[in-house]
Amino acid sequence: MPWFLWLLAAAALGVAEFFTLTLFFGLLAGAALVAAVVAGLGVGLLGQLLALGAATVAGVLLVRPVALRQLAEQPLVRDGSDALVGRRAEVMQEVTATRGLVKLSGEEWSARAYDESLVIPVGALVDVMEIEGATAIVYPRELLP
Repeated sequence: MPWFLWLLAAAALGVAEFFTLTLFFGLLAGAALVAAVVAGLGVGLLGQLLALGAATVAGVLLVRPVALRQLAEQPLVRDGSDALVGRRAEVMQEVTATRGLVKLSGEEWSARAYDESLVIPVGALVDVMEIEGATAIVYPRELLP
């Protein structure tokens, strides 16, 4: 089989991977590239098919599990406002379900109570449960289980 047909197959499989994101078609595309190289070296069809099969098996058994495991892991470093979740803050202005002010990482942030029935007084320590835009959603430390 001519090498350029393997390249065409690799391109088609690459497009399929782009739309499915399964990490399977991309590995097949890589195997087709290996077959294209083998075909370009003048090896016959049987050798091309063996190269395709070996590259496919190696990709599916060795590369795909490692890639899927890496994609499933959460990043170790949180940055931006995500890094503030879980931090302690001090209430600067009474925090209710609709408004308030806390000192968080040396800065003043608008805040709302995580539990809408709570009113958190000035001076209380709170934990940041989440960040919504420029507002910290907080819960008092002494009520935490």
